[in-house]
Amino acid sequence: MGAIIILKFFKKPMPYIVGGLILGILNIILLAFSGMSWQITSGFLLWGVKFLSLFNIDALNWEYFSHFKSYYEPIIESKSLIFNRYTILNIGVLLGSLIATLLACEFKLKRIKNKKQLLMALVGGILMGYGTRLAVGCNIGAFFSGIPSFSLHAWVFGIFTFLGVYIGFKILIKYLI
Repeated sequence: MGAIIILKFFKKPMPYIVGGLILGILNIILLAFSGMSWQITSGFLLWGVKFLSLFNIDALNWEYFSHFKSYYEPIIESKSLIFNRYTILNIGVLLGSLIATLLACEFKLKRIKNKKQLLMALVGGILMGYGTRLAVGCNIGAFFSGIPSFSLHAWVFGIFTFLGVYIGFKILIKYLI
């Protein structure tokens, strides 16, 4: 009976302000209990470094890591790929997104329409990954967690993110739709 009530509640979209407040409160709780703000791509960086080490590639000696040694030291020192706070946080985000999508009855498997769509997704993913390392974080770590801490870089990041979204939207409309 309780599950039916919950499912009926989620049939309507949650107002953005409620979702934003929930995310803000969860970010505060995360910071209070773990000492870290919400961040996603640092976990993916750890996964990439660990993956490359399987092929005897020592990515930690790359010049990129020498510039951000103090920032990445907690990630690098993590001996386990699975049992570290970044991986647990990423798994939590993925599971939470899946649960929210299922509760809203919005989960759909879609086929890739054509090779052009696949190529654009791959290029977009590579550019996003590269951009997150240049910005030392994604929109979550560099913007969502940066604005509440009054970080100037978060405001600059936000301005250029909105400009990039606008330009990307124009490109999408012109070439893909």
